[in-house]
Amino acid sequence: MNKKILVTGADGFIGSHLVETLMQEGYDVKAFTLYNSFNTWGWLDTFSKEKLDNIEIFSGDVRDPNAVATAMKDVDAVMHLAALIAIPYSYYAPDSYVDTNIKGTLNVLQAARNQGGKRVLVTSTSEVYGTAKYVPIDEHHPFQGQSPYSATKIGADRLAESFFRAFDLPVTIVRPFNTFGPRQSARAVIPTIITQLLSGKEEIKLGSLSPTRDFNYVKDTARGFLEIYKSDKTIGEEINIATQKEISIGDLAEELIRQINPNAKVICDEERLRPDKSEVERLLGSNQKIKNLTEWQPRYSFEEGLAETIEFLKNNLDKYKVDLYNI
Repeated sequence: MNKKILVTGADGFIGSHLVETLMQEGYDVKAFTLYNSFNTWGWLDTFSKEKLDNIEIFSGDVRDPNAVATAMKDVDAVMHLAALIAIPYSYYAPDSYVDTNIKGTLNVLQAARNQGGKRVLVTSTSEVYGTAKYVPIDEHHPFQGQSPYSATKIGADRLAESFFRAFDLPVTIVRPFNTFGPRQSARAVIPTIITQLLSGKEEIKLGSLSPTRDFNYVKDTARGFLEIYKSDKTIGEEINIATQKEISIGDLAEELIRQINPNAKVICDEERLRPDKSEVERLLGSNQKIKNLTEWQPRYSFEEGLAETIEFLKNNLDKYKVDLYNI
């Protein structure tokens, strides 16, 4: 393709899958990973040497404008995924979410503008919508900050919109609904359930069971980013990536119990409950816009995605602290 794309948050769950997707499609990839003294690159450390030899690694911090500007100097576009994403932790550390999610996004937008108006895909989240006021949730649905995390993502999205409107920066806001799959941390509900079951526990600790979610398999989410990037029709737009199907957390748990350990049962862990007014009760996304503007279609069924996720976690259970509540 002769296009070089910077992926921030490349060391994370979705970011590492996006790096693979871009490489498979022939793009040159620069992976922005979070600097640390161990020189670890997150999930990229699990890639083969052959694969890593074809990725340019840049270690830095999106909170640092100089690091961001330096990383972006020789790329054609940036897919900005770096963020703090755990909702429970945002109750304890909201300042850090403002610094990373809002200021980090501002640094990416400023660098793109200062370097000639580079294409930017900013990663949003379905959490910006809050509990659905109507379904399926389309891109005109109102926003509601029901957690410090979602509030900072709303702020980042609106900054991105302002750079498109004020400076004509070619920005797209990409809004995945709940993504799951291999490499996801145990702070998310699907790996939380699966790892507890695989470890032999017969009492599966969860929070509220009534909320519903629209789950994307991670390879479909990564493909969504690529298809959105490939279409000029998406510039200046905010676009859901959703399956337009929903399942309750309770039904999800029962299905995984049936598949892995039928003797297990769910118990409510008070520590895992969100504050009443903070819980998002229903998320069911519309995918009409992404289908109209791009060539994207989901390639994996929910059942196929779960099977691949279970297999991955079965082979990597030692990487998960099953006895802890991961916030």
